[in-house]
This record gives sequence, C-alpha cells and structure tokens, in this order.
Amino acid sequence: MPEMISVEEARELVLSHIATLPAEVVSVLDAAGRVAAADLHSDIDVSPFSHSAMDGFAMRAAQLETASEDAPVELDVIDEVPAGATFDGVIGEGQCVRIMTGAPLPADADSVVKYEIVGVVTGDGKTGSRVSFSAPTKLGSNVRAAGEEAKAGEAVVHAGDIVNPAGVGFLAGCGVVEVPVYGRPRVAVISIGSELVEPIQVPGPGQIRNSNCYALAACVREAGGVPEILPTVEDSFEALRDVVREAAKRCDFVLTSGGASNGDFDFIKPVVDDLGELLMTSVNMRPGKAQTFGLVDGTPVFGLPGNPAAAYLGFQMLVRPALRKMQGFQRFELPQVKARVTEYLKKKDPRRIYLRATLTKDADGALAVTPAKNQSSGLFGPLQQSNCVILMPEGLQPCEAGEVVDCLLLDVNEETVL
Repeated sequence: MPEMISVEEARELVLSHIATLPAEVVSVLDAAGRVAAADLHSDIDVSPFSHSAMDGFAMRAAQLETASEDAPVELDVIDEVPAGATFDGVIGEGQCVRIMTGAPLPADADSVVKYEIVGVVTGDGKTGSRVSFSAPTKLGSNVRAAGEEAKAGEAVVHAGDIVNPAGVGFLAGCGVVEVPVYGRPRVAVISIGSELVEPIQVPGPGQIRNSNCYALAACVREAGGVPEILPTVEDSFEALRDVVREAAKRCDFVLTSGGASNGDFDFIKPVVDDLGELLMTSVNMRPGKAQTFGLVDGTPVFGLPGNPAAAYLGFQMLVRPALRKMQGFQRFELPQVKARVTEYLKKKDPRRIYLRATLTKDADGALAVTPAKNQSSGLFGPLQQSNCVILMPEGLQPCEAGEVVDCLLLDVNEETVL
C-alpha cells in the first residue's frame, strides 16, 4: 500500500470498491432527486387529445385565408367549450367555437386564434355573438397535438435519469405513480474520542462537544444517504472494533471521524486492518491527509480525521462520490470555475491545499475569490461562511493577487453545468 496517494487516485480507489445499491420502489413524489432504476413508460398519449393552448376561438385555418385589416372575416360563435367539456357538433362555414385553455379541439377544427386579437361585432364574444378576424392564421396555431409530449408505451424516463420536480409531474401525467429507484445508503456515523461530550453538555476540563457527527450526518443527508448517528466511542481499540464490526453488519457504509492519524490512541486503521481489508491510509491533501478506507465484510468503512475542516473536506472529496455512486449517480466531481484571487496566497506545504473561500463578482461582473482569514483545520466557522474552496496545486508555488485560480463550488451539485 503506497504511503500517500493523490486525491484523484484516492477517489478512483474508493469508487472501484463501491457498488450501486439494489432498487426499491417509492411513490412518484418520493422519487424526486433520485435515480430511476428502470425505464418508465406512459400508459396513454400525453396529451390524450388535441387541445387549445389558450383562450380563443376554434375554427379551420382555411376559413380565414382572405382575412385582412381592410376586409376582416366575420364568423358566428355557435358554442363555448370550457376545459373538461367537449363540442361534438359541426363547425359550418361562417362559424367558430369559443374555446378555453386545455379544452379538447373540436373534431373539424384545426386552429385557435387567441381571444385578445379577435374583434367582437355583436354580442359579448360568447355563444350567439359575431366576431371578426383581421388576419389569416396558421394551420395548427395555438393547438397542442395529441401525443405531443409522449405516446402510449413510450419510455418517458430512462434508467439512470435523475427524476427532478418537473419529472414528477410528467410521470404522474403518464400514469406512473410508483417508481423504481436505486436505494439510499444507510450510513453509520461514528465519532471517536474520549474527550467528546454531547452538544447539550457543557464541556469540562479537557473536553469538547461532539460536533463532527452532526456535520457529517448532515453531509450524508445532503448527499442522499440516510445517516444513523451512533454513540461516541472512547479511544480504545477493542471498543472501536466492536462498534465498527456491528455497524458494518447493519449499514451500507460506515463513516468515522477521529483516530485516523498515527498516534498512540488512533485506532481506526488497525481496526479496519484487523476486521477486514485496509486499502488506503493517507491522501495528498491539506487539510485531511489522514484518510482511512477499507472493507469490513464487504462494507465500505471510511475513517476521516477528527479536525472539523479536514473531516468535512475529506467527505466532499472522497465520501460523497461513494455515496452518490451507491445511488446510481454518474457524476462525482464538484463543479469547478476559475476566478481571480483578491490577495496574495503563500504556500508552505507541498501538498495540494484546499483553502476555504468566498466566491463573488467584482464591479466588472468577473468572478473574484477571497480566502477565509482563518484556515485552521479545527474550525467549522469558515466553512459556514464559504461557498467554495481554492485549489492550490502540489508544490510550493505561491499565488499573487489578481492571478486566476481554480475553485471548487460547495453550494451546487455535481450535475450543474457551468
């Protein structure tokens, strides 16, 4: 096992050991944001009938061929068709039908002229009125044809598609009320550290509140997984081994924070090695060098560092892609943009650096990025205020103010096209 690997190598290694979860069937509403596991077909033509796209008058376009401002064509309104009703009569020469948006087009009509451009000669424009048209209309104008959106039996959503809110409505209109989607991974979230106390407690000497488990559980949920926060585990090989073993049996993914380095009380690496197969221990990134990954009885186990920023960024770079793959998603890299940095960036560490930062637009509308003042890996606050991270490549090359840098966006999903 190499001592330290690149972020790209680490992501590839993790993803190579991740399988997509089996499908489950959910209601069409609950399918929003999830990946379809099978092709979904319409049971009818959508729309099942030709209908009007707006309020107006239905007739045959040929009736208005000679219409002009100087010689308008006048037609008698013989009926009204609201949405949900039908007109089963015949539209004779010199006649038309007033029609509402969504109403079925009469059988012998082929066009609709919108109400606003039609003149009223006598009456109020409703049944029994006479109306005038001062211009021809195109065949099929303002008509939505039957089957325009889908034909009966046609696949309207394909396996691998992400169902969005509009897709929920589309599927409902196609008669699809239950949707097979890839499962959501159940993720055990475990914080390691004898110094940790619950957020409701006031820390005593040498103690800190356990905030990592809440941040990571929120990250799991945002990635589509189902987090299960387990009780904090003391700094003990035996205690951690027992918890990880049981979590690996019950959950699809085990996520720990803390105890990932090489100190006397850091046990996640030896635990994974003892219970299963240890595949990774160190990644060329800062913060977040200490990253443990392996398999326990086939279940992925990932050990993040204890420092909040290191844990958070390790999750975004390596754990989030794994959870997305489990759910059938196919894009795993956060969107990236280029921006001019607003200040000088010194580099003392040859690792790849991820600087917490805020992306804005300058007075000219160009993207500008400003790093957080405090880049300590022990802080959540700068991450709360940041919407991106600046990537400083491997090496010791500094960056002058005004230079263009690469930024990974933290507030948009992987499908976003920039």
